[in-house]
Amino acid sequence: MHDIKLHTFQLLLILLFSFISLTACAAKPPVKPSIYADFIEKMVTEHQFNREELKALLNKAVVKESILKAMSSPAEKRLQWHSYRKIFLKPNRINGGIQFWQENKTLLNAASKKYGVPAEIIVAIIGVETRYGGNTGSYKVLDALTTLGFHFPKRANFFKSELEHFLLLCREEGFDPYEPKGSYAGAMGKSQFISSSYRAYAVDGDGDNKRDLWNSHADIINSIAHYFSKHGWQNSPLITQQTTVEGDAYKALINRSLKPKNTLKQLAEKHVAIPSDLAEDTVVKLLELQQKDHAEFWLTFHNFYVITRYNHSHLYAMAVYQLGQEIKQGYLKTL
Repeated sequence: MHDIKLHTFQLLLILLFSFISLTACAAKPPVKPSIYADFIEKMVTEHQFNREELKALLNKAVVKESILKAMSSPAEKRLQWHSYRKIFLKPNRINGGIQFWQENKTLLNAASKKYGVPAEIIVAIIGVETRYGGNTGSYKVLDALTTLGFHFPKRANFFKSELEHFLLLCREEGFDPYEPKGSYAGAMGKSQFISSSYRAYAVDGDGDNKRDLWNSHADIINSIAHYFSKHGWQNSPLITQQTTVEGDAYKALINRSLKPKNTLKQLAEKHVAIPSDLAEDTVVKLLELQQKDHAEFWLTFHNFYVITRYNHSHLYAMAVYQLGQEIKQGYLKTL
């Protein structure tokens, strides 16, 4: 009788443990495939990356909420011109540009002559982007591109493509992909090139068989000039100039397009003042910018549009232009 009770007790224990095990297994969620699986497959198949090494690298990437927040509210979309301008048209940025020009005048002169891009535009780009290298970004590029490529649906395809370019760039230039740091959007160096631009437009300006946009001013200066040249910079002094309007007819010319599409004659017909020394068929865009207590109006030409190829914002391009003019005036006074 005792043996029967013991056997029954043991059987109950076995059944109880079996139930607990089955319950635990049922409660355990199925293993999800890695969010990087398709991307890894692409890199292995198309570019012959090592699967396990790439998997290990991507698993080290950290999703940054601060990156997602910054991407959702860039200054170019958040601020009016009068507020945006104050960020860049400051004495320290102007003086820093004058000093940068003085220290790199030979390189700037050579690049300007080779590519046809004014030195003040090259210097102003570096000033607007990174304060002449004072702030090249604190985010790991790997973190930035994985965060945006896999957790920012609005532009996921773009940033997955940039991650692909970044990994290829690292292989081509001999970078450790876990090391480079940049902006929250993955832009790198004093010129803030994104990975695809780095691969396509960065040049070796000092002949050392490297394209170093962090430390080589020859590479940085020539790469910016090369970028603008490839995007159609014209050997023309026309970039932008201020104008005035009468009445409200000009409003028909205001739109979100960045490309010049109207002739000066068409602007004149809408009571916009036009330069007397330019042909009436010159193509321009009328830009309206908001100062604190009034609007101001600018005629923008082809080269202004080319500046927006660096950053697709008319505020950005105007900041580059005006900072460049201030730097140029200051630099010429030192000669």
